[in-house]
Amino acid sequence: MSDAALGPEIFQWVLHAEFLPPGLHPLGLLTSDKAVGSGTADHQTVSRSAQATLLAMPSYEIVQVDAFASRPFTGNPAAVMMLDEWPEDSWLQNVALEMNLSETAFVAREDDEWRLRWFTPAVEVDLCGHATLATAHVLFSHGHQTPGSVARFRTRSGVLTAAPTDDGRIELDFPADVAEPIDEPPGLTAALGVTDAVAFANGAFDVLVEVKSSDTVRGIDPDQSALARTKCRAVIVTAATGQEDPAIVSRVFAPGAGVAEDPVTGSAHCTLACWWAERLGPSLKAHQASPRGGDVETVLEGDRVRIRGATVEVLTGVLNL
Repeated sequence: MSDAALGPEIFQWVLHAEFLPPGLHPLGLLTSDKAVGSGTADHQTVSRSAQATLLAMPSYEIVQVDAFASRPFTGNPAAVMMLDEWPEDSWLQNVALEMNLSETAFVAREDDEWRLRWFTPAVEVDLCGHATLATAHVLFSHGHQTPGSVARFRTRSGVLTAAPTDDGRIELDFPADVAEPIDEPPGLTAALGVTDAVAFANGAFDVLVEVKSSDTVRGIDPDQSALARTKCRAVIVTAATGQEDPAIVSRVFAPGAGVAEDPVTGSAHCTLACWWAERLGPSLKAHQASPRGGDVETVLEGDRVRIRGATVEVLTGVLNL
């Protein structure tokens, strides 16, 4: 295959070395004349003309962080891109579609604060916890925010803050969301495939379904097409465990927003913290029981919820467009 036949790459990724198999160099794809991976020798040869094209293109650093995770490949992955100025919304949406994660966060400095926006592969959303946690991780870890300070984000949901905790996690300050009890939305339990629902409620963005058993939550296999007809951003299914850690479990499905199941949803815990506070108290240890799984701690204080979680940075890359 000739150099001319090879087009420029959109992404160059570096998987952090501690997560690679022994003997595989994290910069192999970027620094060697041979690309690491499978395929023919022609496919493995990195085109020098394509590399020259990449160098001439605008580039943007993009970082992938597993949020609400204490080890890689768990929690909820989010991509974070730092911007100097805002491009067209369609460009942001296309980047989020290319990343194909539940959320991609875009952040730019505004005075002493940050403007933060979140996109699923399909739409821009008004509030996202895990991508805010991931963004805070990038700001503090990459030298954009003074260590130990409080990062302030201007968002569609007002000013949100993030600060590191003494134990190495990050704490978010988010608005509380008191869900109001409602009748079952038509067809919802059938779409979820549950028979032990005990309550339904409508939050600012999501519909909440409480079921009797945590085993029900863990075993849900919903009809995604039917679930997408529910008029909300997402459906939260939750149950108490009868234990302290975790005190509750949940899962979150958002097919209408382009996310079949969100692995760990920080913003849903604004709703969950309020829903369970009267019975379980203002402080909760929660587990979101998606296949990836993740742990969230919440503290309800008036009309705010403090949300704590750990983060693991797994990928750093360059977007060439």
